Amino acid sequence: MKSETMMHASPGRRALLAVAGAVLATSRARAQERSFPSQPVRIVSPYAPGGGTDTTARVIGPAMGEFMGQPILVENRGGAGGSIGAAEVARSAPDGHTVLVDALGHVVNPHVLRGLAFDYAAFVPVTQITMLPQVMIINPRVPAKDMAQFIAYSKARQGQLSYGSSGNATGSHLASVLFLRRAGLDLAHVPYRGGSAAMQDVLAGNVLFAMATVNSATQLILDGRLRALTVASDRRVTSLPDVPTMAEAGLPGVVVDEWNGMFAPPGTPRRIVERLHAGVRHALAAPVVRERFAAIGAVTLGTDPDSFAAFVTERREAMGRLVKEASITIE
Repeated sequence: MKSETMMHASPGRRALLAVAGAVLATSRARAQERSFPSQPVRIVSPYAPGGGTDTTARVIGPAMGEFMGQPILVENRGGAGGSIGAAEVARSAPDGHTVLVDALGHVVNPHVLRGLAFDYAAFVPVTQITMLPQVMIINPRVPAKDMAQFIAYSKARQGQLSYGSSGNATGSHLASVLFLRRAGLDLAHVPYRGGSAAMQDVLAGNVLFAMATVNSATQLILDGRLRALTVASDRRVTSLPDVPTMAEAGLPGVVVDEWNGMFAPPGTPRRIVERLHAGVRHALAAPVVRERFAAIGAVTLGTDPDSFAAFVTERREAMGRLVKEASITIE
């Protein structure tokens, strides 16, 4: 409702009052940005407690809070492949006090989930926090010491073999599909409820291979209970320095890393985004944080907002092509 002053003012005066109101609103918004954060910052993890995304948020929280001058609270809002938590952040105020820490599902869900009430592309990327390479694992009883031998072994048994994943449209599934397409192999897919269940069936010899995050598989590989053939990354990983990349094994382009990044609600001002980014960078520089991530095989990044935005766009497009070409769905 218009104020009494505006209703009875002349057209010229109404214009001046409108300009003055806009200037005042802008000044207030900038003051709020400068005072950010003015209350605890809530990080929404859209997956179950104890997983990689939840762990990432909780590892950076304390050190980030020290830098921001406010507590960092991590809340789990799991379900629907991460879209329930993402929806909550999408409708939150764009003031930086509620943010999302998400994973690969952020760029896959738009292509496999129908009827979303929000747009994943509208989130404001803040920073890529970590990267978790995936490693291709087989049972040591499989008579294949390298990728060439593995492909020859599999082609000789087309139609008889299967592979496991942590579920339809997950990172391990997508990496496996991309690998099989590049290698010219056709294996049956067995989706599990999580990566550990798939890994157990590789150990038991029930499926030929699986893609697993380095943090979950490294110790079993070092113990000789699993054999690592390649990593689905563009670089070797420090915990498994002798394991080649897919490109080094003759399959360029098979790069599907798991990762975690921070996103702000649509419309969040740049100054607030940069402040959040600085907070994450501060946390990643803390020795205790670096040691914790190193222990689980995660590569710490802290990329700037523009670089992360470009990464997210590229990954969303690449995953969209893969989902369409391979007819991947969530059943």
